[in-house]
Amino acid sequence: MPSKAPYVVFGYGSLIFKPPPHVISQAPGFLKGYVRRFSQKSHDHRGTPENPGRVVTLIHKEDWDHFSGSDAFPDEDVVWGIVYTINPLYESEVHDYLDYREKDGYTLETLDVYTIEDGIETVVTRNAYCCVGRPDNPSFVGSEPLGDLADRIWGSVGPSGRNKDYLYQLAEAVRKLAPASFDSHLFALEDRVRELDDKNSDETQAQ
Repeated sequence: MPSKAPYVVFGYGSLIFKPPPHVISQAPGFLKGYVRRFSQKSHDHRGTPENPGRVVTLIHKEDWDHFSGSDAFPDEDVVWGIVYTINPLYESEVHDYLDYREKDGYTLETLDVYTIEDGIETVVTRNAYCCVGRPDNPSFVGSEPLGDLADRIWGSVGPSGRNKDYLYQLAEAVRKLAPASFDSHLFALEDRVRELDDKNSDETQAQ
């Protein structure tokens, strides 16, 4: 009887800095043909129903091409994250945990994850589970100008904390994943929100 395939999850957002439970191994890797963008409303974690924040979602590149009018980096299609292998004894528990945590408009898909070995791209994991925000889900907002997005993130707070802290933690975690790990949109957005921090700090001191 063939052994059951391991339950493997790819994290590209908060799962990078807040891993799921019962992880037995993890490794950095990347997806090809996708973009990571702050294009998902967060009514339940980093915002409220009245003032939803923004969190990242993974979007098929061909889908994003229809929504990327305000995107400063429309041609990037590599997303770095972490592959987590879950203890098989707890597969059902972790599946339910992720289903609840990512309940606001995400769909579970299976994807191939790549890494770079000796300068060569190679598949490190096949059929890793990943939560993808499809454009037809009600929380998807598409592309927003970077300045508007920064304002929204800077001012939003939800049950899980300040939206800007989510952004800062994600940016720092992505930098540490691997020497080649990079995300122009994420890092540019981080710079804009930190500028708002500095501006508001200066205004407070001047009062």
